[in-house]
This record gives sequence, structure tokens and C-alpha cells, in this order.
Amino acid sequence: MANNKSSNKIRPLQDRLIVERLEGEDKTASGLYIPETAKEKPQSGRVVSTGKGKVREDGTVQPLDVKAGDKILFGKYSGTEIKIDGNEYLIMREDDVLGVLESA
Repeated sequence: MANNKSSNKIRPLQDRLIVERLEGEDKTASGLYIPETAKEKPQSGRVVSTGKGKVREDGTVQPLDVKAGDKILFGKYSGTEIKIDGNEYLIMREDDVLGVLESA
């Protein structure tokens, strides 16, 4: 689990993740500023905490491919938005993750 105190108040179960969205761009490539009302929510985030893994039909646990601290990409409508101590997070299943952003 991450050191974020707010996210420690909830522990995701099985193959679920708690994700904090990464900030979107404030201006376009041509330099125009985008107002808050026109911004799209980013489709990338940082994994704050994870469950233990998906329980298979035979009762064994399949570990997750992602871990706390990973930067991920996910679909536009993935996850459920939650608010903990004024901070916004997403809870989603590992299946909703499209990919992990590797550091250069």
C-alpha cells in the first residue's frame, strides 16, 4: 500500500485497484488555455493500492500484474469515482487497465 493516508482508509478486494488520476493538460499544443469546464478527465493515473489478486474457480489466487506506484492507462469510462477525505480516486478492476506506462 502507498503512504497516502486517505487511501489507507479503504482496502480494495480481490483484483480491484485504487487509482489517483494524473493531472490533465492546462493548455493546448498551440498554447491556448483550457478552462476547467472544457477539460476532459485524464485517462491515466497512479495506482495507490491493490487487492491481493483474482480468485480463480479452483480457489487459488492469481496475483495482479500492476502494483502500487505504477502509472497506468485506462478507458474513458472505467472505474467508479469515490471521494475520501476530499481526495478523488477511482476503484477499478485490473481488467480495466489498458497498459502500464514505463519510465524512460
